[in-house]
Amino acid sequence: MSVNQLIMNSEIDAWTFTVPLALSAHARAEQFRCYQTKPDKAKQVYLNTLAVYAVSAYLECRGFETDLEQSASSDPVMQMLMDVADLVVKNRGKLECRPVLSDAEFVRIPAEVRDERIGYIAVHISESLREATLLGFVEVAASELPLSQLRSLSELPGYLNEIKPLVNLSHWFENLFEAGWQAVEALLNPQPTELAFSFRNALEVRRCKLIELGTPAQAVVAIVSLTEQSEQEINISVEVQPPKGQMYLPSNLQLMVMDEDGEAVIDARARSDNKSIQLEFAGEPGDHFGVKVAVGDVSVTENFVI
Repeated sequence: MSVNQLIMNSEIDAWTFTVPLALSAHARAEQFRCYQTKPDKAKQVYLNTLAVYAVSAYLECRGFETDLEQSASSDPVMQMLMDVADLVVKNRGKLECRPVLSDAEFVRIPAEVRDERIGYIAVHISESLREATLLGFVEVAASELPLSQLRSLSELPGYLNEIKPLVNLSHWFENLFEAGWQAVEALLNPQPTELAFSFRNALEVRRCKLIELGTPAQAVVAIVSLTEQSEQEINISVEVQPPKGQMYLPSNLQLMVMDEDGEAVIDARARSDNKSIQLEFAGEPGDHFGVKVAVGDVSVTENFVI
């Protein structure tokens, strides 16, 4: 099925979304185009910029916040090095906005943008460059994706709402914290040695969050500590302790660190008399990981990006 068939099909038409490409969109695309010296690259950047603009306009109409300036597609150096059309959706992740032209039956997904994306949206750019139509999306993609395999755009808001917001740990060094992550003293009684260490090391940040696991008796406090060793290395400690008023962790409580694919890479399990369990590892800016706390069949996962 080609682009024109998708747009003209009355059953699918209600599932697409057309955005007028305003003068401001073209001014932005022209600004980025001027950084490029090769005609093919300049055209690629222009179309990518229009596609990102269209997706941003659609998402804002649906109540999602986007951040164009934090997207690699707004960086002239990244535009030159890669075929990138990403859009940061706040508290969700990056969507890749791939432009397609009339009569196309596939959308091409460059190899360099097949990682660190929460989805891919096909965006038809009209021959006049006056409007862009969002055709649908997929969660993961190969090098060439048939347009006939796109999920309906009507499913995208629900899909994005199912994505648990990412906790951005780099922001913690700027004293910017997501809701629920509190000072350690708010939920625990820290030992003087812990506070002294925090004061001595200005590059360490510690926050905690109450994790509810079914019943109040099984609630625990997750503590995440960050130490900036260098611009490219962050030491991370993840610990769980019982909240105020409880002495021990629930028996057989598991603490796991998950990779981007949801696979446990390190884990620890509490015994009946454990007051805390802890895992330590190192990461780099841009790394994604999850922390899972589980008791029996009940679990809670927090997702992070450094």
